[in-house]
Amino acid sequence: MKIAISGATGFVGSRLVERLNQEKYQIIILTRNPTFAEKIFPKLNFPQVEIVNYSQIDTNSLSQKISTCDGVVNLSGEPIAEGRWTPEKKQEILNSRKLGTEKIVSAITQANPKPQVLVNTSAIGYYGTSETATFDENSPSGNDFLSQVCQQWEAEANKVTKLNVRLVILRFGIVLGIGGALGKMITPFKLFAGGPIGSGQQWFSWIHLDDLVSLIMAALTNSSMNGVYNATAPNPVRMNDLSATMGKVMNRPSWLPVPGFALEALLGDGAKVVLEGQKVLPTRTLESGFEFVYPDLELALTEILK
Repeated sequence: MKIAISGATGFVGSRLVERLNQEKYQIIILTRNPTFAEKIFPKLNFPQVEIVNYSQIDTNSLSQKISTCDGVVNLSGEPIAEGRWTPEKKQEILNSRKLGTEKIVSAITQANPKPQVLVNTSAIGYYGTSETATFDENSPSGNDFLSQVCQQWEAEANKVTKLNVRLVILRFGIVLGIGGALGKMITPFKLFAGGPIGSGQQWFSWIHLDDLVSLIMAALTNSSMNGVYNATAPNPVRMNDLSATMGKVMNRPSWLPVPGFALEALLGDGAKVVLEGQKVLPTRTLESGFEFVYPDLELALTEILK
């Protein structure tokens, strides 16, 4: 099986490439920084990887590459939790998702033959934020900035369904692994200054990185999977519980709260994701037969921080 991946050098993408490589898949990496990709995926260790300069290839050439693939995974997207949400930053967040997906879909449209499946990223920001509501894949969209981004992002991906290409949209929760959001959160605990962020009552819907990669693999190979699936563990927690569990696993105190205004000063509007949160359940994901290796937070953090 041959898979094309955009966003392969990121936190999730790099682990996905490692898994695909271990299982002897052929891989085309679509990247804007081929030099960086070559450092991460050296030919000696990744002999079945082809690196393509995504920014310099036209749609026709890209479609020829994709026509050789059985599936496409689109993980591209500007990070949302790095820096303040200036108007320029918001535009980058939207464009990196909407326009990147548009380019992939255009290439699939022209490809002959076409890949069997597109696995496209989205996010649980689709639902908006709430301290009281519970969301699953059938819940309506919210109306804040991130929700609007997700709606436009998914609308672009949905165009492949008219091409008889199977589409799986995975709405990512907060991905836990070495690095990513957890990498930033553990520093205060290491300094014996850890604690809940904001009120502590907001929901934290998460997924272990390895479970997320396994879910992507399932989406590629399970022909019965179609439509939207929440990429979140079945047991979301409130921020207070997250902090207590991190303190327990790291053997550190977890009582020193981080005030919301401190996070807002750093991230601006982007702080809303952490300060408000949402409780998201993977109803359709579980119904598909997918089994989480790390369904509980303490189990996941113990494996990551061991």
